[in-house]
This record gives sequence, structure tokens and C-alpha cells, in this order.
Amino acid sequence: MEILWILFAMLMIVFVVGPYVRRRRGGIRLAAPGSPDAADPANYGFDRQEELDIRLPGPDQDLLDALDHVQRTGQWQAASQLLAGTPREGELRWQRVQAFGGAAALELVAQPGVGARWLKAWRLEAEKDAGGAQVHAELLVQQAWRHSGGVGSEDHRIILEEAREACRKAALLSPGDPVPYITELAVARGLAYPEAEFDVLWAEVIDRAPDHMGAHLAALHYWCAKWHGSREKADAFAHAAAARAPQGSLLAALPLFALYENLPDLVLSSGFHRSEAVTRAVGGALYAANSARPDDPVLAHVRHLLLLFLVNMERWAEAMDQVRHVDGYVGALPWSAAEDPAAQYAVYRALAVAGYEANGGSPATLPH
Repeated sequence: MEILWILFAMLMIVFVVGPYVRRRRGGIRLAAPGSPDAADPANYGFDRQEELDIRLPGPDQDLLDALDHVQRTGQWQAASQLLAGTPREGELRWQRVQAFGGAAALELVAQPGVGARWLKAWRLEAEKDAGGAQVHAELLVQQAWRHSGGVGSEDHRIILEEAREACRKAALLSPGDPVPYITELAVARGLAYPEAEFDVLWAEVIDRAPDHMGAHLAALHYWCAKWHGSREKADAFAHAAAARAPQGSLLAALPLFALYENLPDLVLSSGFHRSEAVTRAVGGALYAANSARPDDPVLAHVRHLLLLFLVNMERWAEAMDQVRHVDGYVGALPWSAAEDPAAQYAVYRALAVAGYEANGGSPATLPH
């Protein structure tokens, strides 16, 4: 038990006073708050922790404007118009459906039976609207995973079965759209589809969007050891997708996500983050990030995960490069898995700044 208390104390030090780190040539150490030697992310123009947006991985002003309108007025038409104008086979539509569904889920938690009236009106007044049907299916999935009493509970199963039916109704309204099938991937994980049934569902996805990174991330969960696969199956799935990734595709970063999903709860080996497996996965993700279109909607997801690994690898300049691209938004793994995503991100950002400055970096030397 004593070692557990020591480890817990070390974690508390990192997460509570992590932002107060002092720059030293070649290394970093903790410093008192307000110390003139403490690294300060504000010197780089980064957002304060309380300003970080936990809803999105990166900027999407059109989405934020539509979401603000429907929540403020209760009128769903802005959301419908935005989704109707978003290409159905791309990553952006999937992310926007997730955002609307997540916002509705949070409203219902805050105001049970009253929240998300705009979505209820959308479904009642435009039953054949494919966007509304997809958002409704996503709402049910998020309710099942976040607010149903936990995996294995009866409520969890009942809501997921309702979500499965909603996904299939949404698919009928837009036959060529991959989004309902991608949403069902989370249902498949929760209801433990047999592999043969999952393969049939996966075929529906890749027939419509073979290089969809969001779909691959959703499917990867199923193949991980903590769900219905194994480390070997998850790695095989990720590496096969990366191997056939076309130029400019972020699928080359998928092995890094597989590595993250299979991480032990506590990494005790100091050499883990310098191992060949980690170095290779990070290299593939950096290549993918540097080759992708700057406006690729999934690029921010890759950069957020890279930040975690690059800080742990003490590759400070590369870590800072990720921060300058994603700062302001923390709605992505690994931060979204934490109870306080903004605080978790802020710790790693502070460590990146301190390590960068300890090795000669400064605001003047960081590219813009």
C-alpha cells in the first residue's frame, strides 16, 4: 500500500503544481507560483486555462454559431442548414453531428426532461430530415455512454438498443451517408456485437468512406483488449489502415492511437516513451500531421495526442509546435478522458513551455 500512496502523491504534485515549473538549462523542475523563473504559457499568447474550449478539438466557427443559435432560440433550422451544407462523406459532418448530439446530451443532464427542446422540435417538425435523425442517434449514444449508470447496467443496454434503431432509421434517410453507420460503431462496442456482425457493419462504413479517420478511430475501440479484441488485433487493424493510407491521409497516425488505447494505467518504466514502438508510432503521426491538409478536421485530434507523447519523450520543440496549432481547444483525446480536460491539457502545455525554454527556446524562437 505504501508504494500506492507514494505514486498518488507524485501524481498530485504533477497535476496540482505542474504549471509552476522552472526553466533550467537541459531540464525542468518545480517552482513556486509567481517565481520570476517560472515558465509562463501566457508569454506565447496561449489562452488561459479557464478560456479553453472543451467542446471541440479545434476551431469551427460555423458550428459554434449554429449551436449558439439553436440553444438560445430553440429553433433547429440553423443546425439543419449547416448539416445539409456539409459534405456527407467527409470528416467534418461526423464531427458536427457529434457536437450537436453532445450539446443536446449535456442540456438534458442539466435540465432533465426540459433540455434540448430544439432537437425534440427538429425531430417532430422534420421527421424526414437526415441531419436531425443523425443527431438524435448520436444523442442516444452519448446518453448511454455518459449518463446511463455505466457499462453493463440495464439502462445502458436499453438506451444503446434504442440508439441502434435510431441509427438504422437515419441510414434509410440518407443511403450513401456513412455517419449513421459510424455512430453505430459505438453501439456495437457497447452491445458486444460478435466479430462477424461487426465486420458487416464495418463494411457498410468503408464502402461509403474508406479513408474516414473518425470511423477508424471509432472501430479501433472495438478491437482493443479492454473491449472485444486484443492488443494484437488493435495493432493489426491500425497498421493495416496506415499501410494503405493515401498521401495526405491521417490514417498514418492510427498506430499512435492504438498505442494510446493499449497503454497500461500506470507507466513505471522511464524508458517506455523512448522505446522503438513509441518512437515509430510518433514518427508516423508526425509524418501524417505534416502531410495533411491544414484544414483537415481530424488534424487537431492527431496533434493533441502527439502533444501527450512528445512531452513524455522530452521532445520539447516538437511538443510546442503542437501547442501552437491546437491551443484554445481541448475537446479531444487524451484530455477529454480526464475529469477536467482543460486542467489536464494545461499541465502538459506548461511542461512543454518549460522544457522548451530550458533548452534555449523562447517566444521569439517559436514559429508563428
